[in-house]
Amino acid sequence: MSSQKVLIVDDEPDILEMLTYNLEREGYEVRCAENGVEALEVIENFTPNIILLDIMMPKMDGVETCRRIRSIGDMAQPHIIFLTARAEEYSEVAAFDVGADDYLTKPIKPRALLSRISAIFRKESQKTQNQEQDIIEIADLVIDKTSYTLKQNNLPIALPKKEFELIFFLAQAPNKVFSREDILKNIWGQDVYVLARTVDVHIRRIREKLGERYIQTVKGVGYKFMLPSEE
Repeated sequence: MSSQKVLIVDDEPDILEMLTYNLEREGYEVRCAENGVEALEVIENFTPNIILLDIMMPKMDGVETCRRIRSIGDMAQPHIIFLTARAEEYSEVAAFDVGADDYLTKPIKPRALLSRISAIFRKESQKTQNQEQDIIEIADLVIDKTSYTLKQNNLPIALPKKEFELIFFLAQAPNKVFSREDILKNIWGQDVYVLARTVDVHIRRIREKLGERYIQTVKGVGYKFMLPSEE
């Protein structure tokens, strides 16, 4: 299990100690950071598979930390789970908008958290065993899931993890209409509660970067990836 690495970012020593103990007991390799600045320094030499991230921290809060991690284009993007005492809806929306994969409120239940982490690694292992189409080339786009990179007219376009996964998901089935519920289930998972409006926000941001031509809104239903011939 040496390749399964977890980074805990929290300014509460008791939480760092408790989570480290439980994770290491399960065989995970663990590193800790007390704020976002320190977390970014740790990531330079420790490439975590999963990051457990608090929101309220000194020097750099969790939302900004997540934003900066998602902007690092040359690293394998980790699964980011927010662990926070902030239960307000706007905090949750802000977290998912910058690329969070999950959002859990404190107090933390170690067994439930370990179960989620185990499920993430299990899912990643299944993806490796059942390789899907990794590179999609349509019109002037090249979407490469092996490196999480996207190019338009041979120029790289930076997309946060969820935006990349969303367009890759739609592009795998051109012309097929997916509801917001379909997208939420396939991109965020069934065990993660995310507002449907989060899908709309991600679609809007993709369009801002790639233009309006690729993703069409099907009113009252959802979205579909358009082939060039349909323009």
